[in-house]
Amino acid sequence: MFSAAFALIVGLDPTFLTIVGLSLRVTLTAVLVAALIGLPLGAALALARFPGRSVVIVCLNALMGLPPVVAGLFVFLMLSRSGPLGSLGLLFSPAAMIVAQIILVLPIVIALTRQTVEDLWGEYRDHLRSVGLEGVRAIPTLLFDGRFALATVLLAGFGRASAEVGAVLIVGGNIAGYTRTMTTAITLETSKGDLPLALGLGLVLIVLTLAINAIAFGASRIGARYAG
Repeated sequence: MFSAAFALIVGLDPTFLTIVGLSLRVTLTAVLVAALIGLPLGAALALARFPGRSVVIVCLNALMGLPPVVAGLFVFLMLSRSGPLGSLGLLFSPAAMIVAQIILVLPIVIALTRQTVEDLWGEYRDHLRSVGLEGVRAIPTLLFDGRFALATVLLAGFGRASAEVGAVLIVGGNIAGYTRTMTTAITLETSKGDLPLALGLGLVLIVLTLAINAIAFGASRIGARYAG
């Protein structure tokens, strides 16, 4: 079984590569979009003071553990033919899978960014105010200063998205060659008894996760060293 799994990986099986490629495209796109939205929102929430702020923070922290099937059901209802966005025809497509993963990753990025930026603001508040950086104007500086910690935030989002099964299965349909990702393929092939393919995909998923974490960790260490 292990020999067959390695043969699929080394032999660059077309079906195998299609599944891996789609998984990476969906996950990385979802994390990128979540980062573009979540980093500035999390930083703004860290600096803003308004009635109900504590409630917003509690809700964001709770949404970090949002069950994937619930997110998938929500996206399904929005994109179904009878839903408000049904006319877009996105259901059972990679785009729908990306939307579902964004919903899962975004609360993680916002909540963890808020905590990171809030800690930095407490440390550098007086200095930033002395140079005229306060409120929205301080966000770019704080995000840049916390870039190494925020890389870990994005890794947490990547881990959440890459391991997801329920949501993408609901909105993607697990269509061969179109919406079949590594996690949904592992689930399907295991139930079918095709263990070599499931094992091969599992090995690739583990290796990719380790590689991305190692690269980010190395970049953070090098960056921190040069930053002093």
